[in-house]
Amino acid sequence: MARPVKKQPEQWKKEILDAAKELFLSKGYEDTSVLDIMERAQGAKGMFYRFFQSKEEVMHALGDRMFFENNPFEAVRGRSDLNGLQKIRAVLGFDRADKEREAVNTQAVPILKDIRILTAAVDANRRVLTPMWFELLEEGRRDGSIQTEYTRELSELLPLVNFWMMPSIFPADAGEIRHKCQFVAEVLAALGLPVIEEDMYERAEKILGAFAKERSE
Repeated sequence: MARPVKKQPEQWKKEILDAAKELFLSKGYEDTSVLDIMERAQGAKGMFYRFFQSKEEVMHALGDRMFFENNPFEAVRGRSDLNGLQKIRAVLGFDRADKEREAVNTQAVPILKDIRILTAAVDANRRVLTPMWFELLEEGRRDGSIQTEYTRELSELLPLVNFWMMPSIFPADAGEIRHKCQFVAEVLAALGLPVIEEDMYERAEKILGAFAKERSE
């Protein structure tokens, strides 16, 4: 009888994340257990803890992986038909169009109450997103499409806005979330970055507002 092929650690990690993604999208994060994930991945529960400390950590790792698999910054980097401002708008458009990542990220809202997960997420955004935003902001400043002296500050601010919008961190109802969107739009426009559009208000109000309502009931 042939002996079963031993999987490499990276293969196990990939299959655990694949299983978690399928289950989070079909059953939801709250209704998925570590045992469910490992049954889908066809591995022992102990294998899970070789790679992750908790289900929350899996969610964080899955969000990172989904971002890099469909990185909107890379998608616009080589486009000569767009100026810096247009590239930033395209990045935001790509982000809104990725429905699977949006679904996973929405389910991640409650776990940000865990200070360890929140700290890791803020640090990852600072390390990864800030340089990408800075590159596009500087491109826009050079080509004249963005009129601002605050490219460095904006590149540091933009990755933090999402955390401020989260009702699990700063409690807010749907109307308050929409008002926050309007505030962000006005602040960014005043700083030379008019990129927040009306449909973004509606999207944030629908997704985060529904979450805030559900948690208050």
